[in-house]
Amino acid sequence: MLTRLKSLFTIKTKFEAFLVIYGLGVGAAERGVHYVEQYPGPAGWVMFAICPIAVFMAGVRIIDSIDAERAAR
Repeated sequence: MLTRLKSLFTIKTKFEAFLVIYGLGVGAAERGVHYVEQYPGPAGWVMFAICPIAVFMAGVRIIDSIDAERAAR
């Protein structure tokens, strides 16, 4: 039963990975907009720019892990 539950939360294909990365990106853009509203000026824009950069780094890691898992098989 736990293995079936675990498989629901496992990213198996690149398509699933891209969907997760898209969701992270939308959330990061929304958070960036809030930062610009809360911190007007350059500080808000710097924090806005950092949000998508974190998603890019996480996305690369997710896709690399899928590639590595395929190569291990």
